[in-house]
Amino acid sequence: MTSLGVVFRPQVPPERLIAAARAADEAGLDELWLWEDCFWESGIAPAAAALASTTRIKVGIGLLPVPFRNAVITAMEFATLERMFPGRFLPGVGHGVQEWMEQVGARASSPLTLLREHLDAMRALLRGEEVSTDGRYVKLDRVKLDWPPANVPKILAGAVGPKTLKLAGESADGTILDGQNSPDRVRWAKTQIDEGRAAAGRTDPHHVVVFTHAATGPGGAERVRREQVAFGNDPDLGVSGGPDDFAALAAQYIDAGADSLVFTPTADEPEVESFIRFVAGEVKPLISRTSVR
Repeated sequence: MTSLGVVFRPQVPPERLIAAARAADEAGLDELWLWEDCFWESGIAPAAAALASTTRIKVGIGLLPVPFRNAVITAMEFATLERMFPGRFLPGVGHGVQEWMEQVGARASSPLTLLREHLDAMRALLRGEEVSTDGRYVKLDRVKLDWPPANVPKILAGAVGPKTLKLAGESADGTILDGQNSPDRVRWAKTQIDEGRAAAGRTDPHHVVVFTHAATGPGGAERVRREQVAFGNDPDLGVSGGPDDFAALAAQYIDAGADSLVFTPTADEPEVESFIRFVAGEVKPLISRTSVR
């Protein structure tokens, strides 16, 4: 079954997050997603605030750029949130936007190697293992978490190109696909992920999260188009209109293999809470009887 989510965009002031998270929790939305985006908002602090302000909704970060972070402190943060809010935290990591990484002096010469080393170290630490490694970027000497979680959270990896998609299949527990992915491209991405999984001999579940830009109300189609153009995506991707339009697109992504479908409101969305209630209260019921939980 596929979960429905909404992104709380980092362009929205952080002081509005609590109200949005509570609206999502009360409306019955499955997931609320955050972005650690330069140089708007961080990921861990708002995730903790959203989780502490709610009782049932899952909170994801899609994603944390690993060039910003040490693998051990990131694993410690993940372990802490999982212990405090069991089963409700969905952490994602990725390369980050390389231009931004260069701005802060953190650009890696091999982003793929960096991401692999972070994923391998963090997943081992979260399993409670003692980790020693002398990688190109991650160097650990007998490191072990004192408070590993009872249940290891899935770590998702953001991926676009075939090499990173295969890496996500090999070393992550799920993959985050951004708003440039049509349903057909989601199918293609899953073939790349599955190649990586097969190469690593993995048979455990792999959670695929798909983001898609969305807007409602007058001018919604043009707002989505502008947003896609700004991201360098196909301007015809995304959805606008009423609940039937959203549900029809959701059905296509569900058929393509999305485990979580996350609607991304445009950066100029004036009523974030209303958008959340629309997805939870009007879109979700149209497809809940078949595949949405």
